[in-house]
Amino acid sequence: MFTGIVTAIGTIESAEQRGDMRVRIACPWDPAKIAIGASIACAGVCLTVIEKGGSAGAAWFAVDVSAETVSRTANGMWSQGARINLEPSLKVGDELGGHIVSGHVDAVGKVADWEPEGDSMRVTIVAPKALAPFIAAKGSITVDGVSLTVNSIRDYPDGSVHFGLNVIPHTAEVTTLGELAQGSEVNLEIDTVARYLQRLESLRA
Repeated sequence: MFTGIVTAIGTIESAEQRGDMRVRIACPWDPAKIAIGASIACAGVCLTVIEKGGSAGAAWFAVDVSAETVSRTANGMWSQGARINLEPSLKVGDELGGHIVSGHVDAVGKVADWEPEGDSMRVTIVAPKALAPFIAAKGSITVDGVSLTVNSIRDYPDGSVHFGLNVIPHTAEVTTLGELAQGSEVNLEIDTVARYLQRLESLRA
């Protein structure tokens, strides 16, 4: 489990296609504190550490990314040189600063608009029809592994939903959200509570 509070930005050093894709990610952590078998959210995707190395402040770890995962995540995010948000898994006693995040991407969204609003940036993201019932104003959503609050929603005739977010300067600086542009694809994970409420409602019908 995760909280959607990013602790570092990693850079993909290599992506080698084997049976699955072996991806090596550089990060500013201490390799002594990265455990083999540990779960790390990479741009919102829960992956398992299978190798590690480097030195304190200049570490790297490797993960295997299945074809299924590649097909369900943002286009180009596994390319060499790509920067991704990183969060280690939640430990008992850690502060739950964001919301409960599983690290399972529900859909890929696309940035429809990006404009200044005060000191922050107002981002509008288009989500597919399947996610529309799970997105609500003042609810939580995870975008590329970052826990954010939905500020506004607008439903469209084709079933898709446009939802607005505010990205404050700090968030833009310490995550990759500051690098988004119109048309950028992002990994989306809906709130776990919303998922279960929808399931209960479907069984009641």
